[in-house]
Amino acid sequence: MCQCAPWALFKLKIALSHSPLHRSQYLHSQLQSFSITLHIHKMEKKVSALLFISLLTVMIRTGLVSADSESKASFKDHFNIMWSEEHFKTSEDGQVWYLSLDNETGCGFQTKQRYRFGWFSMKMKLVGGDSAGVVTAYYMCSENGAGPERDELDFEFLGNRSGQPYLIQTNVYKNGTGNREMRHMLWFDPTKDFHSYSILWNNHLILFVVDRVPIRVYKNNGKPNNFFPNEKPMYLFSSIWNADDWATRGGLEKTDWKKAPFVSSYKDFSFDGCQWVDPYPECVSTTTDNWWDQYNAWHLSNSQKMDYAWVQRNLVIYDYCKDTKRFDTIPEECSLSPWD
Repeated sequence: MCQCAPWALFKLKIALSHSPLHRSQYLHSQLQSFSITLHIHKMEKKVSALLFISLLTVMIRTGLVSADSESKASFKDHFNIMWSEEHFKTSEDGQVWYLSLDNETGCGFQTKQRYRFGWFSMKMKLVGGDSAGVVTAYYMCSENGAGPERDELDFEFLGNRSGQPYLIQTNVYKNGTGNREMRHMLWFDPTKDFHSYSILWNNHLILFVVDRVPIRVYKNNGKPNNFFPNEKPMYLFSSIWNADDWATRGGLEKTDWKKAPFVSSYKDFSFDGCQWVDPYPECVSTTTDNWWDQYNAWHLSNSQKMDYAWVQRNLVIYDYCKDTKRFDTIPEECSLSPWD
């Protein structure tokens, strides 16, 4: 067996103490330094099977490799354009999709199917340069429009003046009631490259995830309530639109239409979840047959807790649970611990 194995695993354990960004970079660099080819040829072994399995386990636990199969397909397999088809384009191979906004209209798309519970992920690259007033939304919703009884899980990316950080806003609606906003900074420039934005949704929690790092944990209390959406199947949507009445510095910064068109980019939609079939699909029952309805998907892992704590310390800009000026009584769900 290669004598480097214990040292390699020790260095990988050290990497887990870094921030999510540094950990990901470190693990990639370490893995690139190994030749992970199992050359079992007489006495020659470049890396042992034990080391390979250990490395793979670390990668899965830290989100560099998914332990679950996910469904990937082209745009037309999963989505319909909601409006303004002329503002939608694809790359030559059809694998990258572009939505654009100008002073006439934006654009949006939605899944053909509804889902209830699972993992839903999209890689996105946001509008670069001066994007003040522009909102790119990636969300799940039980209705095609903003109906008064809708359930909804939101990622909203709030545009900025050049040189200022993008803010990401998340929100949760049940039966038409939202007002559960959180805002975060990001630890990277989301306009330079594609990054993954994901939602894990089950009957116990909703997890908002950026590049496999949990940024928000929204828990259920296991009782009938008015704050946790778990009954209605949802479509998945994305859109780009003008919101310069509120999006950037509370509406003080207006959209500069001379910079139009504003373009957001998408690729690699993937999901592993329960596709809705009327009247009631078997996969939504709480039988724990599906990974998203098992214990490990109801709670943060130890490494996720480390990442989440790092996000809480460094990146949270606004949390409605701490807004005592806005709420005379703190909402019920704010008493539920994300650590349990």
